[in-house]
Amino acid sequence: MAPKKYLVDLSQIDMNVVLADQEAIEDFNPQRFEMAQMTALVYENLEDHTCVGYKDIGEQDFWVRGHFPEIPLMPGVIMLEAIAQCCSLFCQRNDLLGAEMLGLGGLEEVRFRGAVVPGDRLILICQMTRVRRGRMIVCRFQGVVNDLICVEGLLKGIPIPVSAFQSLTES
Repeated sequence: MAPKKYLVDLSQIDMNVVLADQEAIEDFNPQRFEMAQMTALVYENLEDHTCVGYKDIGEQDFWVRGHFPEIPLMPGVIMLEAIAQCCSLFCQRNDLLGAEMLGLGGLEEVRFRGAVVPGDRLILICQMTRVRRGRMIVCRFQGVVNDLICVEGLLKGIPIPVSAFQSLTES
């Protein structure tokens, strides 16, 4: 079986050239504290709607102690959250959806193919395959560690009506 092809040629990406660090990511993504799952954005291409970011996995990440004791494996849902945040960052930085906030609308064809553990760098590759401004985005994604695709699939993002939720928290 031939190795899978990456959505973006990672040999052409300099992971040391940071376009957005954690502080800049917070300008566009609302996640904070334990739920912030991106370390940096290192590549974006508006012509083919692709981006690359990463999450450095540390011993202090909130899930390490309990998932699982003595065998710390990054939960799949946290991998998917990192991918969603990378996709959201690209969309919001470039105002692709025209929404105040982007939320997870669905996942399809998701496959987990490898483990992610503390000390790893999970490279997040996103390619928007469909952008319907004001309605939704569809993104093909891959998560890569040590040249192996650990997770891949299709993500759908939808606009979040922030004002509707703000009225709920004000009561």
